[in-house]
Amino acid sequence: MRKPLIAGNWKMNGSAELIETFGRTFAGIELSSPVDVVIHPPFPYLDAARSAFAGTPLALGAQTLNPLPSGARTGEVSGEMLAEFGVEYVLAGHSERRQLYHESDEQVYERVIAALTVGLKPILCVGETLEERDAGQSEDVVLRQVGHVMARLEPGQRRMMTIAYEPVWAIGTGRTASPEQAQQMMAAIRGYQASFDSALADALRLLYGGSMNASNARELLAQEDIDGGLIGGASLKVDDFKAICQSAG
Repeated sequence: MRKPLIAGNWKMNGSAELIETFGRTFAGIELSSPVDVVIHPPFPYLDAARSAFAGTPLALGAQTLNPLPSGARTGEVSGEMLAEFGVEYVLAGHSERRQLYHESDEQVYERVIAALTVGLKPILCVGETLEERDAGQSEDVVLRQVGHVMARLEPGQRRMMTIAYEPVWAIGTGRTASPEQAQQMMAAIRGYQASFDSALADALRLLYGGSMNASNARELLAQEDIDGGLIGGASLKVDDFKAICQSAG
């Protein structure tokens, strides 16, 4: 049985006040069954979040990292720096990083390796654009992105991984893939993984990252191969995010 994971990606949003609100709210939360919960705030709030989330179910995540351990990379943050601040998870290959900052599959792989090297748990983000979807290339694109990373890792490294499927056409638009469409892609990802690592395929956590919210979370999370969610806008609303966590738990 795979333990659900709900990850909130705040992107370039949030405040010190919101960090405190989440800490207070989740200090007393009771979930009906075990679920992992992680918040990915912007870098400046990591230390405040570490303090505010202490004693709550909230783990700390980062939104990206630089592949290098140190160096002349103004504005960048290394995996070692993140680990020093208590970060447990880190996103790699989010669609906005791929699109806005032109991160390639190889650069995503390098970030995954950098995270694993310092003991962070990468959440590998994959997904297709509307153009790719309309061209009937969805599965080819997604499995290429998955394979470029997962096929090159050692078995022990793969066990540290989580994969988040985020159809780009459903991010920030209010559109959501139907539960059946999401399940179909999740099943394809798990089936691909089983082709060379069947033991991991059964245990690999797969998250849905396309505008999951308090209203549709329960139906999406009921799908056989959806083990949680990568939440965007709804993760900034503490009551909505709590409801999603309760749907998973």
